[in-house]
Amino acid sequence: MRIQIEPRLPTEPDWLRHLTRLWVSIAGQVNGITEGRIDFNHAAVTAAPTTGEYKQGDRLKNSAPAELGGAGSKYVIEGWVCVASGSPGTWKEQRTLTGN
Repeated sequence: MRIQIEPRLPTEPDWLRHLTRLWVSIAGQVNGITEGRIDFNHAAVTAAPTTGEYKQGDRLKNSAPAELGGAGSKYVIEGWVCVASGSPGTWKEQRTLTGN
């Protein structure tokens, strides 16, 4: 989730609800960064990393999903999850079966 650079608050009475949602999204981003996580949706790539420092639990979204596999066992790679910290860490695919 990306934080809006120039958020526009609505006029009364919705401004407080909107501001609360904005604050929650900012807090989530900041907390994730302080925990060493990069697993927010804007961290989208086409393959698991081969360089860089990553922590166990980091997740990367696939920016170019496609249906793969053979008949009866086709899947989509949703992204990758780091299962062991390191440079670049150990990454595993997160697959979703398509039912085709």
